[in-house]
Amino acid sequence: MRELGRILFLILTVLSLYELLGSAFFVPGSHWQARLEGSLLTLALATCACFAGGLFFALTEARPLALARTLPVQLYCWTVGGTVLLFCLSLYLEQYYVPYLWKNQPW
Repeated sequence: MRELGRILFLILTVLSLYELLGSAFFVPGSHWQARLEGSLLTLALATCACFAGGLFFALTEARPLALARTLPVQLYCWTVGGTVLLFCLSLYLEQYYVPYLWKNQPW
């Protein structure tokens, strides 16, 4: 029964992080402010799902105080770090690089 719970929490973690990435990057025709607002709500939901999964993983192991070492929490930390880095990079490229690309088109 514990293994089934772990699998379900891991699936919930992956799906919530997938939705976070989708709301941060794959909303066509939206500016970065709208993407940031949508991503913050999704980030809060992903945080709840990942830490609930981390608590379940930690309670089923012999070391219950090792929350940061559980797989859902590690996936959350790596994904949020990468998302923040890529979001800042996309904001920089949108502000300083893309306008020069559109200005130099041959048509």
